[in-house]
Amino acid sequence: MAVIVVALAGSPRPGGNTDLLLERALAGARDAGAQVEEVRLNLLRVRPCQHCDGCIRTGVCVIKDDMQPIHRQLRAADRIVLAAPIFFMALPAQAKLVIDRCQALWVEKYLLGVRHTHGSDGSRRAGLFLSVGGTRFRSLFDGARATVRSFFATCDVEYAADLCFAGVDAAGAIRNHPTALKSAYEAGMKLVSAQEAAGSRVVEEKL
Repeated sequence: MAVIVVALAGSPRPGGNTDLLLERALAGARDAGAQVEEVRLNLLRVRPCQHCDGCIRTGVCVIKDDMQPIHRQLRAADRIVLAAPIFFMALPAQAKLVIDRCQALWVEKYLLGVRHTHGSDGSRRAGLFLSVGGTRFRSLFDGARATVRSFFATCDVEYAADLCFAGVDAAGAIRNHPTALKSAYEAGMKLVSAQEAAGSRVVEEKL
């Protein structure tokens, strides 16, 4: 059975730098034998979490919209990839909206005791975070990493690695980076083959 990789594309700009990184990472995952399911978050109809506690007894969100199938995909995934740029020092609304709606998965794990720690191949479920940011602030990716760590933990996914590139702003600028796309491809392959050690492998480079 092929490893299932669920990729959340969190950029609103089709074909932009984040999409280019994700494209190469998923190419690596496919070449490693994975079955890839890509979800473009900007195209979905997802309401914000209402903190209504409607999921508190069942772990099922009571808001009926496009988030329902994403919950199912996240539960069934062997690997998760989140690709999102940095907007105002944080994840963009498209990505944060979906993460917030994973409160139902938090309830499922922490209150109901339902765990999804291992994938269909028997290995520990793992996640990869891909990001770019236009500025060069030292703390550019800190907030996003903290959010993604919480998201992956809620999904019972180990934060295996991330690739974060600062100083990437103009459309297509990531192509000018000497190693970014190659590194993304290799990260996709390693994610599927579960070669990454515990903890994150952090890469922050500038053009």
